[in-house]
Amino acid sequence: MFIKSVFNMLFFTVIFMTCSEKEKTLQEENIINITEPKTPLKNATKTFFVGMAVRANRLEDGSEYDKIIKREYESITAEYEMKMNVILPSKGNYNWSNADKIVDYAIANGLNVHGHALIWHESTPEWLENYSGTDEEFEQEIKEYITNVLQRYKGKVTSWDVINEGVNNSGGTLRNTVFRQRMGDDYMAKCLQFARDADPNAMLFYNDYGMCTNISKQNKVFDLVADWKNRNIPIDGIGYQMHISYLKPIRQQIEIATDRAIASDLLLHYSELDIRTNPNNDITVLTEERAIAQKLKYKEVVQIYNSIPTKNQYALTIWGMKDDDSWLLPHHNNDNEWPLLYDKSFDFKKAHTGFLEGLN
Repeated sequence: MFIKSVFNMLFFTVIFMTCSEKEKTLQEENIINITEPKTPLKNATKTFFVGMAVRANRLEDGSEYDKIIKREYESITAEYEMKMNVILPSKGNYNWSNADKIVDYAIANGLNVHGHALIWHESTPEWLENYSGTDEEFEQEIKEYITNVLQRYKGKVTSWDVINEGVNNSGGTLRNTVFRQRMGDDYMAKCLQFARDADPNAMLFYNDYGMCTNISKQNKVFDLVADWKNRNIPIDGIGYQMHISYLKPIRQQIEIATDRAIASDLLLHYSELDIRTNPNNDITVLTEERAIAQKLKYKEVVQIYNSIPTKNQYALTIWGMKDDDSWLLPHHNNDNEWPLLYDKSFDFKKAHTGFLEGLN
């Protein structure tokens, strides 16, 4: 009897442990969508837009993208389809189709639109890179382009990244772009003025990455801002791209950079937020530990932004909807990355919960 009792106890212990291990495995496999609150981000109490980067071909009515955008967000930004090489691929031949689709979608659904980006060295069309006219004619081409874009979307697009990434990563110097070569060191100020003249009501931003960690770049950007302000060059805000990881920048670095924007009396836009979970390429699946670390980093970033003065707040924009859509995968040639708020099946992740907790 004793032996039988011991056997039964051992048998049920093994069964219990097996079930527990199986349950644990199932939980780990489904960490992205287990018991995560489904409160829409736009329903949280705040004084700024929560936005997302979009692509025109994902805005079909009734699609999963469409459902989530309408449920979660108040603002959208074109990921790449409002850049110059898409809108003006050849001299004088404007292609407004995808930009129009994005803006029309926003209007139909009561969404704010942040325009991205008028001048960026990596989206310069080939015909302009190889422009054979004079420098004065080149500058007129830029003025005409900015004027045509802003006047077309006047009253529809409320803000623009006028210049994107105009400062080098090292040395705190201006990038030697074709715009600088043909229009001079003051080309950014000229572009800002062109934009203001075309749409006096649009908010104008300078946008760049590494602003929390690259101090030489940060110093140069704020030197430019101070100079523009002193000369009455129109500048309303600054965009921190916030392509970061769960490891860095640390909280203090984000806070210092954020405080600097506030001290410059600018609107601040966390403009391209995604948080890498695998920057060192040391995992092949999103582990619970890493998912929690990402959640906490999203919460930290949102809390910092949520705490700044209302007069300096503009928007917090996530750079994409779901992990497998992220630009980071092809950029790093690595599919083992999970930087966004939704998984590849459109399910909530812990990251979404962290963002929501940061808002609250």
